[in-house]
Amino acid sequence: MTHRSATPPKRLRLASFALAGLLMAGFADPVFAHGDVTPQPVDTTGLEKLGETWRDSNPYRGNERAIEIGASAFNQNCARCHGLGAVSGGIAPDLRYLEKGDAGDEWFKERVTNGSIRNGVTYMPKFGEALGQEALWAIRSWLETVHEE
Repeated sequence: MTHRSATPPKRLRLASFALAGLLMAGFADPVFAHGDVTPQPVDTTGLEKLGETWRDSNPYRGNERAIEIGASAFNQNCARCHGLGAVSGGIAPDLRYLEKGDAGDEWFKERVTNGSIRNGVTYMPKFGEALGQEALWAIRSWLETVHEE
């Protein structure tokens, strides 16, 4: 009867550690690539078309269809940084505290159309052209439903 050791040969252990390291390195970039996102298309069927000129205030405030679209669009495009349910884990602002009404609309419009870049680092990409104002005002409509003081 041959007795085998429970410990794998040193060469096999080193290969296992190397493979684990390569796998971890491959997953590191997406985690640390804040701001490097590809906007996901949003189906705004059922919403009034708003045209090219951005509105100053949310034309969909209280619109149930816009809120439904906005919830889905937020999860697809914003939750990665701003958290599920808009509950931020600290990477980006917690949007539940964004002021309601026209005052909050002004800040929202500015941020989604221009993004946020500080010292050459993109903290939030520009989403205005990529998603359009219908999708973004729908997101704003949903955000007002999860607002907290």
